[in-house]
Amino acid sequence: MTRLILFNKPYGVMSQFTDVRSETVRPTLSAFIDVPGVYPAGRLDLDSEGLLLLTDDGRLQSRIADPKYKTPKTYLAQVEGDPQESALEQLRRGVQLKDGMTLPAQVKRIDPPDLWPRDPPVRFRKSVPDCWIELTIREGRNRQVRRMTAAVGHPTLRLVRWRIGDWTIDAMQPGEWRDG
Repeated sequence: MTRLILFNKPYGVMSQFTDVRSETVRPTLSAFIDVPGVYPAGRLDLDSEGLLLLTDDGRLQSRIADPKYKTPKTYLAQVEGDPQESALEQLRRGVQLKDGMTLPAQVKRIDPPDLWPRDPPVRFRKSVPDCWIELTIREGRNRQVRRMTAAVGHPTLRLVRWRIGDWTIDAMQPGEWRDG
């Protein structure tokens, strides 16, 4: 029977079970999940939070993580500035990055979500506004959402992956996991 785990990865936790870099100690998945034989289906950066799927099924892992399957991934992003419709439209059409054009994204402005506090908190600056967007992509390039928002002039301050396909972290706190 296939095992699938939904994990709400906290900020600052590596998306792997061991840290091969020995000069600093960074928290890994092993501090939260003691289930043998499961591996992450994709990754989340150290400074990103939210849904990480783990499975013991290599085919399922590939279907989730491989860009050729175009599994939708939805992110809540706090971005610097106040993006106008023209910036959002650029994201909807696709953005030129150094590694090529992205696929079109679904994007909309949202009210600030009711999320857990981040530790450390995002730096607040009175003179620079920020806002939240919901962005759904069907690729998984390295730091793609951050690079896309920066390319349209609105760097990401906080990034939370909320959904992958039909799986979501709704009602899960950071560090919690459950079987999917």
